Amino acid sequence: MKYANRKWYIQHMSAPALLHRNMFQYTEGISQMWRDETGTIRKLTWGETGTIVKKLSAGLISLGLKKGDRVAIMCNTSPRWMWSDYAILSAGGVTVCIYPTLSEHEVEFILKDSGSTMFFVEDGEILEKVTAASKAKGSKVKHIIVMQENFETKDKKVLDLEKLKELGVAQLVKDRFCVDDRWKSLDMKDNMTIVYTSGTTGLPKGVVHTHDSFAAACCRSCTHVNEANDDDVMMSFLPISHTYERQCGHGTGVIACMTLAYSSPKTLIEDLKIFKPTMFMSVPRIYERIFMAMRDTASKSPVKKALFNAALNTGLQVVEKRADKDGFIDRTEGLSLTAGVSPWLKFKFALFDKLIFQKVRDGLGGRLRFAVSAAGSLSPDLCKTFMAMGITIIEGYGATETWNEITVNHIDKILPGSVGNVAVSFIEGRIAEDGEWQVKGPNVFKEYWNNPKATKEAFTDDGFYKTGDIVEMVADGYIKIVDRKKGLLVLDTGKNVPSAKIESMFALSKYIDIVVPIGSDRKYISAIVIPNFDSFIEYYNENGIAYDKSKMEFSDEGAVPMCIKVGGEFVNNNEFKRIIEEEIQKVNAELESYEVIKKYMVLDYKFTPESGELTPTLKVKRKVVMDRYKKEIDAMYK
Repeated sequence: MKYANRKWYIQHMSAPALLHRNMFQYTEGISQMWRDETGTIRKLTWGETGTIVKKLSAGLISLGLKKGDRVAIMCNTSPRWMWSDYAILSAGGVTVCIYPTLSEHEVEFILKDSGSTMFFVEDGEILEKVTAASKAKGSKVKHIIVMQENFETKDKKVLDLEKLKELGVAQLVKDRFCVDDRWKSLDMKDNMTIVYTSGTTGLPKGVVHTHDSFAAACCRSCTHVNEANDDDVMMSFLPISHTYERQCGHGTGVIACMTLAYSSPKTLIEDLKIFKPTMFMSVPRIYERIFMAMRDTASKSPVKKALFNAALNTGLQVVEKRADKDGFIDRTEGLSLTAGVSPWLKFKFALFDKLIFQKVRDGLGGRLRFAVSAAGSLSPDLCKTFMAMGITIIEGYGATETWNEITVNHIDKILPGSVGNVAVSFIEGRIAEDGEWQVKGPNVFKEYWNNPKATKEAFTDDGFYKTGDIVEMVADGYIKIVDRKKGLLVLDTGKNVPSAKIESMFALSKYIDIVVPIGSDRKYISAIVIPNFDSFIEYYNENGIAYDKSKMEFSDEGAVPMCIKVGGEFVNNNEFKRIIEEEIQKVNAELESYEVIKKYMVLDYKFTPESGELTPTLKVKRKVVMDRYKKEIDAMYK
């Protein structure tokens, strides 16, 4: 048979069924790796992970969890997130995802809207943050489980993981089949999870996915990539609360029986070298920060900077030579990047690869087969830049409502700047008359929780989900995202300006981190500019420009530590203003006359999920920004 013995692991089954398959068929395989609080590397086999989940699941049953009950999780990415999730699902419950960065008010809304009866929280700090929300009028939360061992509290409503396991062991003594009976009773049409949208333009909506849509999504993700190897390691560092990491990364790792290694943006650089992943999921902002860190490191001396630039230019020449007439590039595993290029270019690339690029790849662990980019547009220049260094990034497109990728670049046919074509044949996609991308498939969500009106509005009469994204076809069925419908700026002259186009043109800027274009119902485009303060600090230091260090604040929550606040004096420096103006005009020179940024305001702090302007996947919450800076925006049009 054509497909005999290929991708044996692609099986359409519920999440708890997959875990139990791995638990019994691949008992000794390493399922999870992470660094504990002391920095010690911990490992569990599939048998050990399955046993932990079973005890926790039985504990939930002993506390009264019934099939279909909602249970919330508020925790950063960790093995405990997975244990709690699969424990809930194995008990027949429905997992409700809550980002750890959400405010008490947002947590209260989700707990009430979902009707969650139990609540897993990461630690005492988060418990303190959400206790009031869990006890607010209208909340149905009866039990809170702190995801630690030996957590002490006088609150009878609160227990820790160890206590939950003890309850589970006692329950299994009474009824050894209680967990098996629950997960085996699941129908694939039963609800599996409620994931609340990040609310970039308004109140979040609870996206309901079933066991069937999750299984379809995992099968889809495994179908369009190469076969998994026995030694594959999937690095997980984005929020598992988001469908992207939870399904594309974590779910794919479980279905393909890979080892899951846990990290965070804070420890990513170090963990890449420790766990040596073969694949991971990330967002464009992380790739941008990784590249900027490489570039800054290479700029420490004139010689290193010249060498890095020469290497990059050579690599980009190779990439351009490899592209076909439509821009497609074949990055099939095992195929040399220099296949088919001239001997001289091949020689130069081999030299720079040994001197520069191999060190870059070693910095990412040295075993990376490919990385995936989604949840935002990846700059085509950045895609080519990583490719020039021998690092393959596959860009795809999807949404919370579609359990992620609807379209994706295929590894043997990558088109930088596009999000690929329809991932697999059981998904349908079409472009509506207004340019909106509409899709249909078994991976699409069931409904918005408690919101039949929004559910009806989300679908066409013939059942296609309306993504809200404007796209254009580029070549061979590949599409390019133009902008969100709500992100398309319509000037009062009638001209349409895609804000995403302008934003992406600053992706490789050394001195500008984020630009938020403005212009709907206005005469021209203006913008809010968030600088890259770290680059300016370096520039100030090199040029002897004084600045007040006491006004600065730093964050180590990203892939690279960064300055997030500098104070007004820092950004009012004349040299600072000159550089920002130059960066703006560089981009303006490549825009149509009606797209150019005519006025802008510069902030002295960065947007972060904690400050409320960014989603957990680092997308700008436009409504929040527009409301917060309404007065200043209006002033740019006076």
